[in-house]
Amino acid sequence: MKISLFEHFTYKKLLKFTFPSIIMMIFTSIYGVVDGFFVSNFVGKTPFAAVNFIMPFLMILGGVGFMFGTGGSALVSKTMGEGEPRKAKEYFSLLVYVSAVCGVVIGVLGIVFVRPVAALLGAEGEMLDNCVLYGRIILLALPALMLQYEFQSFFVTAGKPQLGLAVTVAAGVANMVLDWLLVAVFSLGLQGAAIATAVSQCIGGLIPLLYFARRNSSLLQLVEAKLDKKALLQTCANGSSELMSNISMSIVGMLYNAQLLRYAGENGVAAYGVLMYVNMIFIAAFIGYAVGTAPVIGYHYGAKTQGELKSLLGKSLIIIGIFSVAMLGAGQLLAKLLSTLFVGYDQTLLALTMRGFAIYSFSFLFAGIAIFGSSFFTALNNGLVSALISFLRTLVFQVAAVLLFPLIWKIDGIWLSIVAAELMAALTTTAFLLGKRKQYQY
Repeated sequence: MKISLFEHFTYKKLLKFTFPSIIMMIFTSIYGVVDGFFVSNFVGKTPFAAVNFIMPFLMILGGVGFMFGTGGSALVSKTMGEGEPRKAKEYFSLLVYVSAVCGVVIGVLGIVFVRPVAALLGAEGEMLDNCVLYGRIILLALPALMLQYEFQSFFVTAGKPQLGLAVTVAAGVANMVLDWLLVAVFSLGLQGAAIATAVSQCIGGLIPLLYFARRNSSLLQLVEAKLDKKALLQTCANGSSELMSNISMSIVGMLYNAQLLRYAGENGVAAYGVLMYVNMIFIAAFIGYAVGTAPVIGYHYGAKTQGELKSLLGKSLIIIGIFSVAMLGAGQLLAKLLSTLFVGYDQTLLALTMRGFAIYSFSFLFAGIAIFGSSFFTALNNGLVSALISFLRTLVFQVAAVLLFPLIWKIDGIWLSIVAAELMAALTTTAFLLGKRKQYQY
């Protein structure tokens, strides 16, 4: 049964409509997880630490595509709701063309500056060389990665979330198979892991480009588009929260690595890497739900059906709450299994990672509210509030906590800091949702 943006969404329809986006985001997160598993178990602890060390820098660069996708889908879905499908296609096309060009430029700059950036962050010796090797190979595929992030949002807006899921799964499976072949079978080490990820990103970014470039059965298609500075500015404003979230998380990740090097050495960086892999997958479920609901919210905002907005918000908060409790339980139950999977070869590192899991998993109880709340205001084309929620959640609260808490609780303070930051972000988001309810009549 095909579900359209303009329908009334029951819980069943809402979950069915967002399920492809949730799985799509989880599979995207699995790319880095698979790399980490093979690098840690087949290459070594230092290369594994290097991958986690340089990853925040790579995420900052790729986050531009996520900005164009989330901000652009809000604009395009709103334009559809206003009854202008041709204009929506022109906006969509403009954003794809601009992001492709940006990807090439940013990728080249990243390749040039990856070594000085890694050195500035504190990498040296073998770890520095590994950061540069992995980073430069990944950056060759940056234009495709940006398009992949963008199309993950636009597939939902185009009414084809299942197709977006199929492309993402294909890319994820390719990454897993290539990691196994290049790292475990042919022993290409860190270079093999980077090549596997780069190829999978090309699959995820270029196949959708070919699909939308031809006539298709979706609501969107690439057409001729003129430069519309106002549309670009609105897209960047709408998506600024997602870009800010990506940049902030990456900066905070760098700060966490620096603190962990200080309090626990290389083992601390490796343990944090394992927690981040699990965090990426769990948080991806929240992000996927937010991405899946955003076009529906944007459509009904454009169509001025406030009753549907109220219904979507209420149902979403209940679903997010159930997800949150389930993720906390899963984090507690699977801590030993997941830690052993990545670092079972080193008992000291294993014990440190399991201790981190026991504390860190409480952050899942609060993270979903702020992630959905930020996306909700993006879909309402209120980029300012959305960006403020993301800025506070991913930067201000976390930086304050990670600098203060270790002074009191040492290494446990680093794990506790993310829990405190997510709690503060959830309270802030709740305040905004209550404060804006009369303005948007939800």
